[in-house]
Amino acid sequence: MKILFFGTPHFAEIVFKELVKKHEVVGVVCQEDKPANRGKKLQSPEIKALAEGMGIKVYQFPKLRDYIDEFKKIDCDIFVTASYGKILPKALLDMKLCINVHPSMLPKYRGATPIQMALLNGDKKTGVTIMKTDVGMDDGDIILQREVEILDEDDYNSLMPKLADVGAELLLQALEEIENKTVKFIKQDDSKATFTKLIQKEDALLDFNESAENLVNKVRAYVENPTAYFYLGDDRIKVYKAKVEAGDLPNVGIGDVVTVNKKMFLIKTGKDTLSILKCQASGGKVLDVKDFLNGYRF
Repeated sequence: MKILFFGTPHFAEIVFKELVKKHEVVGVVCQEDKPANRGKKLQSPEIKALAEGMGIKVYQFPKLRDYIDEFKKIDCDIFVTASYGKILPKALLDMKLCINVHPSMLPKYRGATPIQMALLNGDKKTGVTIMKTDVGMDDGDIILQREVEILDEDDYNSLMPKLADVGAELLLQALEEIENKTVKFIKQDDSKATFTKLIQKEDALLDFNESAENLVNKVRAYVENPTAYFYLGDDRIKVYKAKVEAGDLPNVGIGDVVTVNKKMFLIKTGKDTLSILKCQASGGKVLDVKDFLNGYRF
């Protein structure tokens, strides 16, 4: 099939790499180049260079609804989206069948951050849904689904590629069913729908009044961006890995820090103790706890 692919971040790249092995991708639509890092130099999505390196045309439209005539000129059979990051207008959806790779078991976790929300809520399983894209927020008919176990050691950086791999496999199966005209569309139960929210930097601030388990889940969910953090005085400490240390620290208050033999970095929480395993001080490197404690002055 001739496919126009919509996708931007690494999740989309993984799906795209598998898609081009089996189908003709006639173009990739991704978000515009954006300023990054302190220099605010424009940075392209990695999928742009990947597609261009394969000789595939890349489109970066600021507003899709302003370029409907451009889409009419593209010779394709179907639209496929995977973490594109923008809502497709009705005028575009009316042109072709569009299917989406969504990393949750819909109708649970509709919206932009389903992987983070599954980790944040301490779920033991999630999954991937191939769905028909409609004008609503991830409310289109389901084509295929598969559950994926969330391991205790999983964080966003380990869970996301697992879901993308499953998503790519299911996508190829769905496209085969569409080609063979054996595809079935199943309505979602809107009464069971839950919704995610866009993540803000302040969401990643660790509140030590919460339980250590909740804080660990926050670290797992936000490990890539915006990265969980807290303050030691004026110094912001980013946390990349942590675990629950059962039991409370005696004779210390919530939020107080205890270090043990330069091997353990413990913080009293509302329930149990948070043990920091990997972190980064302002202006420093990401370090395992032992290296951090050997060099940091409290």
